[in-house]
Amino acid sequence: MKYFLLITLMLLLTEACFAQVYSHGGLIRGNTTQKQIALVFTGHEYADGGYEILKTLKNAKVKASFFLTGDFYRNIAFSDLIGQLKRSGHYLGPHSDKHLLYCAWEKRDSLLVSKAQFVADLENNYRAMEKHGIRRKHARVFMPPYEWYNDSISVWAGQRGIAVVNYSPGTLSAADYTTPDLKNYRTSDQILQSILALEHKETLNGFILLVHIGTAPERTDKFYRKLPALLALLQNKGYTFEKINALDGL
Repeated sequence: MKYFLLITLMLLLTEACFAQVYSHGGLIRGNTTQKQIALVFTGHEYADGGYEILKTLKNAKVKASFFLTGDFYRNIAFSDLIGQLKRSGHYLGPHSDKHLLYCAWEKRDSLLVSKAQFVADLENNYRAMEKHGIRRKHARVFMPPYEWYNDSISVWAGQRGIAVVNYSPGTLSAADYTTPDLKNYRTSDQILQSILALEHKETLNGFILLVHIGTAPERTDKFYRKLPALLALLQNKGYTFEKINALDGL
């Protein structure tokens, strides 16, 4: 009997450990046993989709998460949008102050910033947020700039009580910023189909789905215009949408 209980406990602990997925110290997927999705948006230079996204989320009764840089928060042209996002109850968090590249693309464990530079960049981001009434204690989840970081960044953030997250791999949603002149350009239809294909293949349970709040003018095929159809389809499949800080594992 004791042996059976021990095995059962071990199985439960194993299941709990694998319910969330981490990479380089950051959460990249929430509870894979629950039909929950965290829809997240990042922003630095552009916010052309902001009001359209707000309307889409309101109509779908969905709460989302927005990770914005210090430059975004300081941009007077975006002040009204930020205020509306906050009043609508969406999560507003940090995305670095100046959108720095923290580690090398070709060698991820090679840092391009010191700990002091990282801390200053993150703290300046929080200072910009505070001017919009966004308190640190309500914004302790951080998505690194370029969605690119390593274990050191996660440790340094953790030492300040900040949790690192990143988008879940497997779809093309992060390519919604690409412009037609780039080799990695992906149309909005291609992006949408990649999401639906992955959902059909393995579900999107616990998924962190990344979209940009705005993109360069050269990209006229805006993926955020596909969101009404995508949200309706996923809701019809039984998925609920959670703010990032409500995901299991945070």
